[in-house]
Amino acid sequence: MSVPTMVAEVAPVYGFTGARALSLAAALVALAGVWSGGMALFRFMRRRALIALAAGALGVVGGGWVVAVAEGGPGSGAGIIGGLAALVFGLVALALGGMALRQS
Repeated sequence: MSVPTMVAEVAPVYGFTGARALSLAAALVALAGVWSGGMALFRFMRRRALIALAAGALGVVGGGWVVAVAEGGPGSGAGIIGGLAALVFGLVALALGGMALRQS
C-alpha cells in the first residue's frame, strides 16, 4: 500500500498585504536616507548625515524584521522583496551617512 502524498500549491497574492506595506515603508524610509546621505556627502552637512544614519537604521531594522518573519518567497505576499530592498538601501544610507559625518 502506498500512502498518498498531498502537494499544496500556493497561489501568488496580488493584493496589498500588511507585510508588503511594512516592507514598502521601510524601503522608502531607507531610500530617503540614501538621498539625505548623498546630499550630506555632497554638501558636507552634519544634520543630513544624522538623518541618513537614522533613516538607514530604520530601513535595516524594518527590512530585516520583514525578511526574518516572512513565511514565503517572492509572490507569496510576505513582502520579502521589499524587505531585501529596505536592507540594501538602509545599508547604503548608513554608509553614506557615516562617510558624510566623518567628513564634516
